Amino acid sequence: MRSFASDNNSGVHPLVMEALQEANKNHAVGYGDDPWTKEAVAQIKEAFTPDCEPVFVFNGTGSNIVALQLMTRPYHSILCAETAHIYVDECGGPVKSTGCQIRPVATEDGKLTPELIMPYLHGFGDQHHSQPGVIYLSQCTELGTIYTPQELKAITTLAHQYGMRVHMDGARIANACAALNLSLRELTVSCGIDVLSFGGTKNGLMMGECVVIFDASLKEEALFVRKQSAQLASKMRYLSCQFTAYLKDELWLKNAMHANAMAMKLYQVLKDFPGVRFTQKVESNQLFLTMPRPVIDKLLQSYFFYFWNEEANEIRLVTSFDTTEQDIEAFIHELNASK
Repeated sequence: MRSFASDNNSGVHPLVMEALQEANKNHAVGYGDDPWTKEAVAQIKEAFTPDCEPVFVFNGTGSNIVALQLMTRPYHSILCAETAHIYVDECGGPVKSTGCQIRPVATEDGKLTPELIMPYLHGFGDQHHSQPGVIYLSQCTELGTIYTPQELKAITTLAHQYGMRVHMDGARIANACAALNLSLRELTVSCGIDVLSFGGTKNGLMMGECVVIFDASLKEEALFVRKQSAQLASKMRYLSCQFTAYLKDELWLKNAMHANAMAMKLYQVLKDFPGVRFTQKVESNQLFLTMPRPVIDKLLQSYFFYFWNEEANEIRLVTSFDTTEQDIEAFIHELNASK
């Protein structure tokens, strides 16, 4: 069943599957001492900066936990949007693993700003209060919106002025780069990001993410934190070989561009459909909208997707690297049949 529920539901890109098959042909030294991991590290350094430290992990929650453990001590607080993945969708894992307090900030579009952050920057040096330590950003946000470089720089500048660090959850950073026509470097290192969770599972990989550390002071402890967090793969080549395929010839960007284009194609039809109202700007591969409940119920008979706010009849549709023109046309056909 084809779906618009999540880009997690998509398959594995054939070139990534081919890389996995190639990595499976012989024995290789475990825990990252293999040629695929070395190649992937070199490619990541080329894409971001030679000074970064890439650390491969199993999944997105693991990448966020490893990153935040590196960046904090248990007496810190982590600031994030109230819709942030670490606050809403990770079952308290970051809190359990870091011991930190998470301070959610209300936003209209999932994006933090210096003005929204400032009221939470107090209590520094007061032993009775959790110390603000990290600002967590999602790029793209959980509402499909995208931070511009100017917006990112404003936040990282503020954070660094207060001795804080900035973590970017880049589960969909490829979609942001594609939308803004910018490189991975331009949306991370050049904006002052300290640590990135570099995702690919939503964009053609089978599994695995990479914590990319830019802050030199955090590199020394990274491998120990990964191991203690149960995120060190013995057969590392099956994680890293995917990134060799992902970064080669900008497959990551091509996949994201396609997903974004399919979302825009869907948007162009939905925006004129009777009773439809978009609740967020369509900037990436996620669409948030309300529509009449009878239409939703009719579509759910043929397609799987999630309610974002069921009381308001708000749904989320997500396109993927493998969403086809035929998928869009079939969805539109069902939509028109529901009138």
